Amino acid sequence: MSEAGIGRVLVASLHQGIADILPDRLSFYENWLHSKGLRDGTIGLAPLYAVLSFLREERGEGAEHEQHAGDVYRAITTRAGEYAADWTVESMSGFERALLKAAPEWLRGRLVMRVGRKVVRSSYGGSHAKSRLRNKTADIAVRASIFCTVREPISYPLCGFYAAAFTRLLARFDLKARAEVVTCRAKGESTCALKIDLLNRTQTET
Repeated sequence: MSEAGIGRVLVASLHQGIADILPDRLSFYENWLHSKGLRDGTIGLAPLYAVLSFLREERGEGAEHEQHAGDVYRAITTRAGEYAADWTVESMSGFERALLKAAPEWLRGRLVMRVGRKVVRSSYGGSHAKSRLRNKTADIAVRASIFCTVREPISYPLCGFYAAAFTRLLARFDLKARAEVVTCRAKGESTCALKIDLLNRTQTET
């Protein structure tokens, strides 16, 4: 992590998300997410906050995008969350991945929640998550979300990165899920809370 506690996986996943969704704007964002910082893990809080602030102002091409503030931001942070999950799984040993996949479903969900909490912590040293899985529903509280520090409340949640990361982690271990952000500090609410429903095969086919 950098001195400010920003994890390399967060910076790299945001960089890749921007490259995927806004390739023509990547050079602009590389003023802050530059190659040396990506390589050395030295991106600080101020550059990251600048990137997130500019992303919230992005609009896609076409009139339909102008009607939905945050569409581009959500697309990029969702993609970044998925990359963060994938890279976290790929960094695990083959034995650890095999052990998780072999665990019974009731235990596998809890073990994957633990991996998800590590993703939150590794994204920013000041953040951490608490999770509770009961009756195939996981309630996750994220403290000090790096995405949700804003000067004024906004109309949509900013912590979809975590919902995407947890959902992708579960999918990597053969657990289908549907996630939603229930509350978000960026909207003026007291905490960032996610709800994740584990789905059976019938639910995923409807």
